[in-house]
Amino acid sequence: MAGAGRAVSACAFGACAGRGWAAIVCGAALLRTAVTLPLAAHQGRLLAKLENLQPEIKKLAEHLRYEVSVHGRQLGWSEKVARFHFKRNLRRIITELYIRDNCHPFKATLLVWVQIPMWVSVSLALCNCSVGTMDSEVQEQFSAGGVLWFRDLTAPESTWILPVALGLMNLLIVEIFALKKQEVSRFQKLATNFFRVLSIVMIPVAATVPSSMALYWFSSSFVGLSHNLLLCSPTFRRLCFIPRTKSDSETPYRDIVSAFTTKYNFKK
Repeated sequence: MAGAGRAVSACAFGACAGRGWAAIVCGAALLRTAVTLPLAAHQGRLLAKLENLQPEIKKLAEHLRYEVSVHGRQLGWSEKVARFHFKRNLRRIITELYIRDNCHPFKATLLVWVQIPMWVSVSLALCNCSVGTMDSEVQEQFSAGGVLWFRDLTAPESTWILPVALGLMNLLIVEIFALKKQEVSRFQKLATNFFRVLSIVMIPVAATVPSSMALYWFSSSFVGLSHNLLLCSPTFRRLCFIPRTKSDSETPYRDIVSAFTTKYNFKK
């Protein structure tokens, strides 16, 4: 299946190889807009439902804790046994709420399971086109299909402008996502730090692969950042039928700038 995806992607980019860099940029924008943006909106709806469920879960948990405490005293349960019954019943209640509102957290990971294989497939297709694995004629067209300082899309980008821009773009996406989180768990902190390191590691990697791949990675990240900012818009969220939540803001972009200014002390 992955091989078929790479072949289809290679044919698509190869058909437009005469346009080179423009085909890569437009292809990245088209894929992100047609495939991942609807999934990101779907993810936003699920996360909003989950956030709106938290007060109800908290209330039910308090009631359940009281019931378990009373029942445990009647039956002579130890604290360990009472805690076991509380956790088991709480998981059951939460699962029922997820089913009721059709918002199981695992469904929110659908975007990742689609986006990563698509990114890998297109990257491999561009690599094959650049090294002539698929078609030597396509490779020749790629070698003259660049623009500005990267004229040859089959060669690595020697100035490191694209790789560094890619790293900064990915870091910006990570930081914006982190700033939107008000209460951060230990796992979320570890995940954020992991993606920060990954963004930096991608810089030397992008400098060693054909510039066609680096251009696709940068274009994909740029469109992804644009979509993330678009999904912050209250108007766009309403168009996507994303439920309002307590954490929603009517001035999200001003809040992001303010959070950046406060966190990194830009005024100093």
